[in-house]
Amino acid sequence: MITKRQKLVLEAVILDYVQTCEPVGSRTVARKYMPQVSSATIRNEMSDLEELGYLSQPHVSAGRVPSDNAYRLYVDHLIREGLIDTTPREDTQRALSSRMHQTEDVVQAMAQALCDWTHYTTVIMTPRQRDLRVSTLQLIPLRPGAALLVIVTDSGIIRDAVVNVAEDLDADKLYAISRVLADKLGGKSLGEVQGILHSFSQFVEGDPKVLHGIADLARQIQKQSSNDTLIICGSENILYHPEYADVQKARRFLKVLEDEDKLIRLMRHSSSEGLGAFIGSEIGIADLEGCSIVTAAYQAGKGSRGTVSIIGPTRMNYQQVLQSLSSTADMLSRMLRRTT
Repeated sequence: MITKRQKLVLEAVILDYVQTCEPVGSRTVARKYMPQVSSATIRNEMSDLEELGYLSQPHVSAGRVPSDNAYRLYVDHLIREGLIDTTPREDTQRALSSRMHQTEDVVQAMAQALCDWTHYTTVIMTPRQRDLRVSTLQLIPLRPGAALLVIVTDSGIIRDAVVNVAEDLDADKLYAISRVLADKLGGKSLGEVQGILHSFSQFVEGDPKVLHGIADLARQIQKQSSNDTLIICGSENILYHPEYADVQKARRFLKVLEDEDKLIRLMRHSSSEGLGAFIGSEIGIADLEGCSIVTAAYQAGKGSRGTVSIIGPTRMNYQQVLQSLSSTADMLSRMLRRTT
């Protein structure tokens, strides 16, 4: 059983190692974190923590480094004791929101913003949608004979495509067609849309091109949404951490990111658990044993939950990462709700 003072010593070692990536000695702990306790006492506590499996000593004269078990204890403490404030932080939201105007794809933009903000690898899973329904539909004129077709589903998935239209269909006519189609197709499943389109070609003034474009885009959305998908950003960020200065180790890490099936299985498991973390060997993927995956679930539509995750060395700032993920998951849920 770990004592209260041992917990304080262990937290100090973790905090210092996260900052420096250097083994932590008893004098450092005494000077920077526990000045009221002698370095000799701290040294004894560190020896006991090593016997308990929470610390290790790279070589005889070196300080200690935390084990996976130490990080596990620390993360559980942060979550259990309510030390992660799930209220979205303004600084995190500003950093993430600043990129939202650059793209219509909310999830892609959020993934990129999060990896830029944290300097780790970001993985966002968008869950499969079994029965997507059309929320709204719009035709926007681009040039004579072409329009941008935009379909928004009830799960917040937005897709667009350029479709051919009759050259005499101006902005007013395209708007009128959009209103009719949105009224007829709103609330219908993508499968139903493809069947309905063949029954009312009269609503597009004799131009079947628009209907074909809608049917094609509906099929694409349905096909793309039939499986869980991953968005991965910042895979190269791992190269900036000293643990991955070894080229072969970095190469193995990058290769794991190419195996989406393994990552999807892991994301599915974590999507039902809110905030959480897989540390080192808990991940179950040999080439990621020096890493942690910290996760948060977000609401991806009616009855669907996705996962936003950070992958980095086990030596990461868990409190900051958990806070950032909590804010991101909240923002994603609210943004996707607004699009439905």
